[in-house]
Amino acid sequence: MVLIKSVKVIDGTGRPPFKADVLLKGGRVAAVGSFPRKQAETVINGIGHYLTPGFIDVNTSSDHYLNLFDYPEQGDFLSQGVTTIMGGNCGSSLAPLLYGSLESIQKWSDPNKANVDWRTVEEFLSTIDRLKLGVNFGTLVGHSTIRRALIGEEIRKLAAKEIQVFQNILQRSLTEGAFGISTGLGYAHARKTPYEELRSLLRTVAAKNGAHTAHLKDEQNELIDSVKEILSLREESGVKTIINHLRPIKHGNVEDFHKAVEMLEGAGVYFNSYPFDSSLVPIYTLLPGWAQNGGRQIMLENLATKSITENILKDLPPFGPDDIIVSSATGNEYLVGKTIGEFAENRGLPLAKALLLLMEISGLKAVVIYKNVDESLAAESLFHPNALISTNSSSFSPEENVHKPERSYRTFTKFLELARERQIIPLEKAIQKITSLPAKIFNLSERGEIREGNFADLVLLKDSWVAATFVNGQLAFENGKLKNARAGQVLRHL
Repeated sequence: MVLIKSVKVIDGTGRPPFKADVLLKGGRVAAVGSFPRKQAETVINGIGHYLTPGFIDVNTSSDHYLNLFDYPEQGDFLSQGVTTIMGGNCGSSLAPLLYGSLESIQKWSDPNKANVDWRTVEEFLSTIDRLKLGVNFGTLVGHSTIRRALIGEEIRKLAAKEIQVFQNILQRSLTEGAFGISTGLGYAHARKTPYEELRSLLRTVAAKNGAHTAHLKDEQNELIDSVKEILSLREESGVKTIINHLRPIKHGNVEDFHKAVEMLEGAGVYFNSYPFDSSLVPIYTLLPGWAQNGGRQIMLENLATKSITENILKDLPPFGPDDIIVSSATGNEYLVGKTIGEFAENRGLPLAKALLLLMEISGLKAVVIYKNVDESLAAESLFHPNALISTNSSSFSPEENVHKPERSYRTFTKFLELARERQIIPLEKAIQKITSLPAKIFNLSERGEIREGNFADLVLLKDSWVAATFVNGQLAFENGKLKNARAGQVLRHL
């Protein structure tokens, strides 16, 4: 048993803090009240601290980077109070796999890093169960994962029989515990997906009370039309919907961003983002849209064709020498941490040509930190009623050769800092936004609120600093150090 004494409880419901003792037993909150004579194996003095539910990150990439396998502790999440993460976002998931291939995640990681011994969602979740993660984990089904398994690298409309096969796979996956479906409409393989296909699949998800997370078709030049498409799909299917990483892009969509956020009010559609100035993107997404076609091999062939590269150079997005940093580069680890300015100087090239050479050398497998976000406006947008908070990142092993974006380890504490500084909403409403609200959207049973009988996913806060994180009643992080509890549970949608 653990007894947390005299702490200010912010229970996740949105009501003001109240002083109480909180008793943990058997992985759950056993009691909330006043227990001056209660004994416990561990007693924590909560004076001067807040106790909140564990934070829920609705958009993460530890599955995409395969870090669930090589770093099951997931310390970057625990250190900022995150106890539950949702994977399978942006159209790519680790299950279901028709042929055992992880090709849909190759833009983020080397698919050969994982020993795939599963096909179905049920088999995948059983595999993750055996890993014993440091955080709770749930997954969506990736639209592109299934689509590419059905038709390979082709970019075309699915035939009626293929749609039926897709529906059967989707229904089974939802029955086996997937929380819904994700779409990555901004990526090459899904950009031309017919509206009718999406509507049909989303109706299936809605019938199972699942959710849809959407990577927009165009986050810059056609932002408004892309948001309208998602709103229409939401209206026609009835599915719960979250737009992933909706953020204001410098030199791109700042004016339209305001309009897009206004469009979501009253529409039953949420969006998630983070309070930093950078995107973490596969390097090929910096190519102009017209050049992102036909799969990675064709894009590489285009980069080797002079007449095509001349046109690509004209249409590259604007960037300075410090605006692109290599975060990871499978097979070319010496590039990690280098800015595009450093790379260009070493090669004696202008910035634009250096970027194309970097794409070639990395085989379009690099992931880069791209400083293209209006940080001030992004931070302001997080307090919108429809906004959710996400790292949109992985938790990276300390031993891994990667240049970590700040959002991977500081998104939630930064959000709480902003909540205290700006006082746009009270702290209890900020906590609600990262606990009970996402729990309700994803139907995370008995999580997201401090209530007797609920799972004891908890965060002990001193101002916006995380003093301790509990996962299912076990102390997983304390005073800057991981406790290696690995007490996370695999979550299944009921």
